[in-house]
Amino acid sequence: MLKLDNVTKTYRVGALGGKAVTAVDRVSFDVRAGEVVSLIGESGSGKSTIGRMILGLTPVTGGSITVAGAPVRPGRDYYRSVQGVFQDPFSCYNPVFKADRVFRLIKETYHPGVPEDEWAARVRAAVRDVRLNPGEVLGKYPHQLSGGQLQRMLIARALLLDLKLLVADEITSMLDASTRVDVLNLLADLKARGLAVLYVTHDLALGTYLAERTVVLWRGTVVERGPTEQVFGDPLHPYTRRLLAAVPRLHAPWEDAPEVRSCLYHDTGAVGGLAEATPGHFVACARLSDCQGDVS
Repeated sequence: MLKLDNVTKTYRVGALGGKAVTAVDRVSFDVRAGEVVSLIGESGSGKSTIGRMILGLTPVTGGSITVAGAPVRPGRDYYRSVQGVFQDPFSCYNPVFKADRVFRLIKETYHPGVPEDEWAARVRAAVRDVRLNPGEVLGKYPHQLSGGQLQRMLIARALLLDLKLLVADEITSMLDASTRVDVLNLLADLKARGLAVLYVTHDLALGTYLAERTVVLWRGTVVERGPTEQVFGDPLHPYTRRLLAAVPRLHAPWEDAPEVRSCLYHDTGAVGGLAEATPGHFVACARLSDCQGDVS
């Protein structure tokens, strides 16, 4: 459904744009229909930039992005099947208007010929699909609803389209623990309907909750990708190991977390392409066999 092939994003910075900063460097991965793929990395690793390029909000400098075999072409037809939900739901609503105006805009843009009573029934059904009570959220202003309710209404809006791909960018980071579970279970429901979901997050625990495959991003580059149980059960890249070692553990004091040393080859900049360590499990290393022996 979604395919990134050597995607690069470079920004011009400095006086008169005389310098270049590469935010995303030759990133390649895919997301299949009916699959959730987690894109994991720390802040500044390029995760959101990748999401914005997929949504056509930021142009690609190099490489290609295709959805269902077609290149990204921002516009009404493209957004009929590709939608994004972002970290801060409050920023997606105009506080002057009631929150359900987002549904009205969908009707005016994509379904102008649908009778009002039929459209109202579709909206109520979509709201129930995201586990909300229409009577509690429709007709309310954004400040009268919680962040979790607003986030789920944005997903309900996407369901009113012929959605094939959802880019979920840090959609649980501003929610409380119980609401996070509801939203993650909702993503699992969307996956069961055959949607492709790219789940962008820096939270390893949430990233492993429902993703079949995981892509680990470091400084704009993919350093490891593969089946989630392999990436986190047998991490090969030093950065992935460092991420896992940094997760707090209830059964051990923080200071007892195992030390993770850097890969000698990556420290010297001798980074090659992705090597297939086991079937479907890829890691960035110039000398994979030696690297495994040099990382503790």
